[in-house]
Amino acid sequence: MKESVLHYIWQYKLFVQHNLRTSDGEVLEIIDVGKLNSNAGPDFFNAKIRIGKTVWAGNVEIHTCSSDWNKHKHQSDPAYNNVILHVVKQIDVPVFLQDGEKVPQLELKYAESIEQNYEALLANNKWIPCCDKILQLSDFEINCWKTVMLMERLSQKVHDIEVLLGANNNFWEEAFFCLLCKSFGGSVNGDAFLALGRSIPWLVVQKHRHDLFQLEALLFGQSGLLTAVRSGDAYVDSLKQEYQFLQQKYGMQMISPDLWRLLRLRPDNFPQVRIAQLASLLHRQNSLFSKITDAMDLATLIGLFSAVEPSSYWKSHYLFGVESKVKTKELGINSIYQLLINAVIPMIYCCANYKNNQEQKEMAICLLEKLPSENNYITRKWNELGLKINTAADSQSFIHLYKQYCEEKKCLRCNIGYKLLTTSNI
Repeated sequence: MKESVLHYIWQYKLFVQHNLRTSDGEVLEIIDVGKLNSNAGPDFFNAKIRIGKTVWAGNVEIHTCSSDWNKHKHQSDPAYNNVILHVVKQIDVPVFLQDGEKVPQLELKYAESIEQNYEALLANNKWIPCCDKILQLSDFEINCWKTVMLMERLSQKVHDIEVLLGANNNFWEEAFFCLLCKSFGGSVNGDAFLALGRSIPWLVVQKHRHDLFQLEALLFGQSGLLTAVRSGDAYVDSLKQEYQFLQQKYGMQMISPDLWRLLRLRPDNFPQVRIAQLASLLHRQNSLFSKITDAMDLATLIGLFSAVEPSSYWKSHYLFGVESKVKTKELGINSIYQLLINAVIPMIYCCANYKNNQEQKEMAICLLEKLPSENNYITRKWNELGLKINTAADSQSFIHLYKQYCEEKKCLRCNIGYKLLTTSNI
């Protein structure tokens, strides 16, 4: 059995706690199991136990068999000199500290169903380990964990924004520009778009935002996508000429064109089209960061991204130099929803967190609850299981649950897993 299961049983006190005795027969009371250590050293720090009449404070080490203590050479490791209790499934040998002092040992007793349930979960090779069992839980239990997942998701996005802020000298507008760029790239070209945003100082963007053609030259030039296009297309040749001037003026280095991906993308999501849309948005909306942080309702936010249409060249092109059927390529409502979910609302929440503005944080969550659910592989799989995913708050919660817990089979850290593991029959 994996030691992680024993860690779990110890951490959540799922073992028999009455009439405890050490391997030497001394009366034992667990006052505090301690704090789980995810780094090197003993498994739990700052535990507190009573052995006989003496209360001990120190560390706890956990193994499947007590002989694992010697296999791991803890008897000669000073990092284990403060271990006050050795917790095991089976005691097969006595163990000692570096100075020769004998370590008290406890053989854990617990319901066999915990092991059986855990093995059943991990043996399930379906989409997620608990896919056949999750609906046994009540809506209340699932909704409680869903709320926790949403808050974890928002905290993770706050951290990502703080990283951008750190890289941009706490310049909020520039950090938002980078975040917006990444969101324009979606799951396929998000990293390439982020690299593009990072390659252009925001003040340079601001200086040229009044001229759409110069913005296009700046963005397309820095993307590296112009380098692979042959001469002969008047629009492309003009972009190259303008970009050469801007590049020399500001001393910028384009990113590698190899970062971009077109495979399995719908033409409307080709990076060339998305960059043209980004240029149009930056041209149309001045002080976008201030507008999104001042907005008080969803309609206002959607309005900031509505009617964003690239220049006329892109009505008949998806790629440079390749004509296509004429089609308006303004930002669609689903694309706007994605920008709100992945860039705008996280930035609103992050600003509110920075200002300790609880009301604005709650407003950001309410905005997610008003937006429709995302439609992607993960949300469709959850829907197939019978889970109710109606809003963006729901989809963000379940995307986080899948990516951070289910995909890695971290059932021991999941409240849903906890409920299933501690139920007699699943």
